[in-house]
Amino acid sequence: MAEIVQQRIEDRIPELEQLERVGLFTKKEVKSIIKRVTALEYKLHRLIVNKEDFIAYIQYEINVLELIKKRRAHIHYQFKREEIEYPIIHRINSIFKRATNKWKDDVQLWLSHVAFCKKWATKSQISKVFSAMLAIHPDKPALWIMAAKSELEDRNSSESARHLFLRALRFHPNDKKVYQEYFRMELLHCEKLRKQKIQLEQAQMDLGEYEFSPEILSGKLAEVVYKDATGKIKGKLVNVLPLSSNLISPLVSSLQTNYTDDSSTWDFMAKRELEAPGAGEELQTAKGRASDINRREERCCQVYEEGVKSLNTEPMWTCYVAFLLERMKRKTNVQELKEKRQERLLGVLQRAHDCSLLKENYYKNWLQILLSSGDAEGAASVAMTATQRYSQSVTMWSLSLQTLMELGSRDIGRCFQDALKHVNPKSLPLWQLQFEWSKASQSAEETEAILKRGLLSAVPAVAMEMKECYLDWSYSTGGYKKARKTFTSLQENRPLSKEFFTRMIQIEKEQVHTIRLRTFRFFVFFKHNCFLFRFSKDLWLQYIREELGPLGQPENCGKIHWRAMKFLEGESVERFISKHALLQTGHL
Repeated sequence: MAEIVQQRIEDRIPELEQLERVGLFTKKEVKSIIKRVTALEYKLHRLIVNKEDFIAYIQYEINVLELIKKRRAHIHYQFKREEIEYPIIHRINSIFKRATNKWKDDVQLWLSHVAFCKKWATKSQISKVFSAMLAIHPDKPALWIMAAKSELEDRNSSESARHLFLRALRFHPNDKKVYQEYFRMELLHCEKLRKQKIQLEQAQMDLGEYEFSPEILSGKLAEVVYKDATGKIKGKLVNVLPLSSNLISPLVSSLQTNYTDDSSTWDFMAKRELEAPGAGEELQTAKGRASDINRREERCCQVYEEGVKSLNTEPMWTCYVAFLLERMKRKTNVQELKEKRQERLLGVLQRAHDCSLLKENYYKNWLQILLSSGDAEGAASVAMTATQRYSQSVTMWSLSLQTLMELGSRDIGRCFQDALKHVNPKSLPLWQLQFEWSKASQSAEETEAILKRGLLSAVPAVAMEMKECYLDWSYSTGGYKKARKTFTSLQENRPLSKEFFTRMIQIEKEQVHTIRLRTFRFFVFFKHNCFLFRFSKDLWLQYIREELGPLGQPENCGKIHWRAMKFLEGESVERFISKHALLQTGHL
């Protein structure tokens, strides 16, 4: 092993000499590199090697590369790259190869190698890495897509990308994502060739040496992929189609003929209307441009209207609402366009609601628009009707109740009771909201009555949360004495939570020191039989720290440690022992 390590260190000598000769590193730094690399090499040649050792070696070499890059920029020296950087890059690739050969199932390790190759411009190596990775992981479509994109974007090889996609389809003949990306690739490649051809023709260059396939330029190959995909996978590739490309006319005809029963078809056809050319003279002024945009959006809405007539479903209305919402969020300084967009959106939201086909999350947008426009009566009406439409939804009840709270509705108390009846098993957010409302708007007696009702809830999460809220509220309104009285009355009522006791300890610690430590011991040994401490190593350590304090009794620490070891289990024991040791040495 020593001979191999020594040989590898000697192989580095030329590049290290160059680093010192050109002034990038000092002699002392070179010696430090040799020392560090020797230690890393020995770790890689042990009988039992760890993946972390390979990663540490790779990271160290990359750090050296980064430092060389910064030093070059600092002294403005850009020569001798073949003698300095290239050997390091080659060595990192070799280490990556050794690591991936040993841990072949670690996809992240493979991807780290790919990322390194991309960053340090070893593009010729990327194909080899992807090829080796796909031979081991052909069952992962995402890796095939990544490899094909790399061939197209990094190496500018459409043939290699196409070949990889075809191989991917052999392994995954029904994968929608592979078809989508293959189709997208063909469209992008087609557009790229068309632009290249136009530029060459404008430059009056001879096209003899360039090959422009008529099938690719006309989009025939992309059309073949599209038809093959629609025959094999459920759905179609409409989400990948560019809105304004002239290549997709045959595909658009196919959509209009065969897929009118899908909301995404109507969504695509409607959005294409935005790409229609406008009048040149009108676009010279802001008001003219706004008028042109308004007409395009009107044409889109006409297509959506045809869609909801032909396909009156929730996905269709969702596409319609989502489009109008997106247009409304666009900034414009023309007030007429803003008002028109809001009018369209409110009308469609109302119609979708009347058809009981409006998605739950759009009610929030609806209420926000009504509140921002000052329509309090409309917002209150929508809030109530939304809860009728989604009577089992905690989110919808919370949203509606918050809206009614903002509007200062007089019926808010009754609404809270109705909400709790409908969503009782999951009612914790509503209890919290009701408590906050009552604390801000009602008398102390009414708030306390709500808290006491919450304590009687059959849902354990609600009962525990209300118990904690009751303790906090008692302390904030009546001080320590009221909090202690509340705690005493609730300490035996199950269900019990660790947070309830922890909060009382915090309250105690805020009092006079002599009281707080006496109460701390009282909790632990007499009243609760260590209920609070049984499974929490941190609280045992906190108690030991209290006893080690100026008002404590250090002789009790041994007993506390014994009880902690008796109750704690599993990993908590080991963590308690290590932290206790740190506490004894003054490092915690």
